[in-house]
Amino acid sequence: MTATQQNSTKQDILHLLLKQGQATVQELAEHLQLSTQAIRRHVKDLETEGLIIHQVIHEGMGRPNYVYALSRAGRNQFPHRHDEFAISLLDTLTETVGPDQVGSILRKQWERKALEYRQRLGNGSLEERVKNLVEIRREEGYMAEYYPVDENGVQQADGNAFILTEYNCAISQIAESYPSVCGHELEMFAIALDCKVERTHWLVDGEHRCGYLIRTRN
Repeated sequence: MTATQQNSTKQDILHLLLKQGQATVQELAEHLQLSTQAIRRHVKDLETEGLIIHQVIHEGMGRPNYVYALSRAGRNQFPHRHDEFAISLLDTLTETVGPDQVGSILRKQWERKALEYRQRLGNGSLEERVKNLVEIRREEGYMAEYYPVDENGVQQADGNAFILTEYNCAISQIAESYPSVCGHELEMFAIALDCKVERTHWLVDGEHRCGYLIRTRN
């Protein structure tokens, strides 16, 4: 296997762990259609590089199993647009004008973004608008996807509601320091899509993805 092929396989492993949250060597081998021996070599390299971490799972009296997940450094391999300057600026604004005023500023910023999204999403069906939103989010550095569900959030091919999933966060560092931005983002989706939007998963809570249930207004 060439160095280019090895790097490509490592990226495939990182992408799979980003999407699934965690996986065993066997699961990685099955998904990538490679031998477990090859996967173990790549996993060992990725651990040495600090991009993944493992947890030991004991099941009965058998040998312990290893489950792998991305480390923080591994997550940072994926596109994001946060930087220290944005956090420093918000800190300075908070010290200067107070947290309430900063909250108002952030809300206005997200309202402005919502109107921009709404213009770009068009006036098609809900699925067409959700699909366009996913494409916009991908342009902005998010690994995003969607699928149809019924009103209870159960996946169905002809569901009339949708789950939007984002496996990374382009503003993760800001969200950690100012979690209110996640609430504004939720409102932004609702305004842009003119729909009800509920959070189902949250990276800030330690989950491996952010998820949103999108339904028409009753």
